[in-house]
Amino acid sequence: MLTAKGKNNPDGTFNWGDALIDAAILAALTFFTALGGMGATGLITGREFLSATIAAASQFFLTLAIKRGLRKKTD
Repeated sequence: MLTAKGKNNPDGTFNWGDALIDAAILAALTFFTALGGMGATGLITGREFLSATIAAASQFFLTLAIKRGLRKKTD
């Protein structure tokens, strides 16, 4: 897991399970680093929590898009 390229199943279909796990791990990392950075400066409020959530959601879907686009094409 945690690869830059998406994987295919043995039957040639896209492996969504691994892609979702990788995306969730990277989204959690983004969420907690965003909160950690804001916490170090003393800026944790409702708005900052929301912005960390938005950053994590963006990272989640960006990771899925990259993995889906970088997989090898099968005939």
